[in-house]
Amino acid sequence: MKNTARLFENTSRTLAWAGCIPVLAMTVTLSLGGCKNKAADAEAQTLVAVEAEKPETGEISERIMADATLSPLSQAAISPKISAPVKTFYVQRGSKVKEGQLLAVLENRDLAAQALDTKGQFTSAQATYEMQTKSQVPEDAAKAELDVAQAQAQLKLQQEIVAARKKLFEEGAIPGRDYDTAVAALVQSQAAYDVAANHLNSVKKVNRTASLKSAEGQLSSAEGKYQAAAAQVSYSEIRSPISGVVTDRPLFPGETVTAGSPLITVMDTSALIAKVHLAQIVVQRLALGNEAQIMIPGVTDPVPAKVTLISPAVDPGSTTVEVWLRVDNAAGKYKAGTPVRVAIAGRSVPQAVKVPVAAVITAQDGGKSVMVVKADSTAHKVKVQTGITDGEDIQITQGLNGSETVVTNGAYALEEGTKVKIGKADEGDEKE
Repeated sequence: MKNTARLFENTSRTLAWAGCIPVLAMTVTLSLGGCKNKAADAEAQTLVAVEAEKPETGEISERIMADATLSPLSQAAISPKISAPVKTFYVQRGSKVKEGQLLAVLENRDLAAQALDTKGQFTSAQATYEMQTKSQVPEDAAKAELDVAQAQAQLKLQQEIVAARKKLFEEGAIPGRDYDTAVAALVQSQAAYDVAANHLNSVKKVNRTASLKSAEGQLSSAEGKYQAAAAQVSYSEIRSPISGVVTDRPLFPGETVTAGSPLITVMDTSALIAKVHLAQIVVQRLALGNEAQIMIPGVTDPVPAKVTLISPAVDPGSTTVEVWLRVDNAAGKYKAGTPVRVAIAGRSVPQAVKVPVAAVITAQDGGKSVMVVKADSTAHKVKVQTGITDGEDIQITQGLNGSETVVTNGAYALEEGTKVKIGKADEGDEKE
C-alpha cells in the first residue's frame, strides 16, 4: 500500500509540471514580443524630424546689425544765468523756432534800473576822460613850458646884471657888496630855471602819461560796470541758439526759474542720428557714406540712412567705436529717442559658401559648428569658421565645401549620431 501511494504521488507531480510547461512557454513568448515592440518604439522615437538643405554658393553682402537710439541732429537745453520769475513765454511745445529767436522774458525791472545807473556813471567817466585828455593835461604842459620860459628870461637878465656889475666893480665904480648881491640873485635865477625845466620834463614824460592812464582806467572801469549790468538785463531774455522745434517747457508764466536749470529745450530734428557702438574689427570694414537701413517701430519699410561719422578713437570703457548713421527727417515723421535696429552694408564676397544663420551653433567658448546629415541619416557635428552675414545667410569660410546636407532647423541640442528624418521639424523635436 505504501508503494502504491508513493507511485500515485510521483505521478501527480509529473502531471503538474507537464501542465506548467505550456504556460511558461506562452509567458516567454509574450515577454519577447513585448521587448521587440519596445525596441521598435524606441527606434521610432530616436528619429528626429529636421529641416536640412545643401549650402548655397553665390554672392553675399555683409549686413552689420546693431541696436541704437535715434538722437537729434543738435540739441540745446537752454538754462538762464539768473534766477527770476518768468514774465512771458513766446513759444509752446512743438513750436518751430529760428536761431536767435526770443523764446521767453524773465522779470528784469531791477536789473534794468541797475543798468541805467551804471550807464550814468559811464557817461560821467567819459566826460572826465575828455576833460583830462583834451583840457587839463595840455594846460599843465603849457603852464610848465611858460614857467620855464620865464625862469630862462630871468636867468638871462641876472647873467647880464652880473656881467655889468663885475665890470663896474673892476673899474672901482661900485662897491663889492653890489657885485655880490648880483651874483646871489643869479644863483637864485639859475635854481628857479632848473626847477621849471625839471617840472616841464616831468609833465611831458611822466605826468602826462600817468594822467592819461588814470583817465583811461576810470573810463574802462565805468564801462565794464555798465556792460555787466547790461549783460544781466540780456540774461533775462531767453533766445534760441539753434533752429529747431521746442520739445520741453516745464514751467509756466509766473513760476521762478533758478540759474542753471533747463527752462526750454530745443532740438533740431530735421535729421536724426542713430549712434551705434561696434567692435573695432568690424568698423575697419566701414567707410563714410556706406549705405544702411534702419528699422523703426511702427514703420513698415526700412528707412534708408548713411554713415556720416566714424569715431577716430576707441571708447576705453567698452573698447568699441561709435558710428553715426544719419536719417533724413525733414517731414518730422520720426521721433528722437526711439529705439531702433540698424543694418549697415559692408563688404561683399562674390563666390561664398553660405548657410542660413539658424544653422550655425555657437558653443559657450565661442566656437562655431553645424550639424551635417550623413548618408545613413545620422547627424554629425562639423566645426566651421564663419565670415560675413547679411542677416539671413552667413558665409562659411572653413569646414564645408558645399556638397554636404546641413541641418537648417532643429539642430539645437541635437546629439552626435542621432537618427534624423528630413522634413519639417516640430516643436517637440526642437525642444528635445
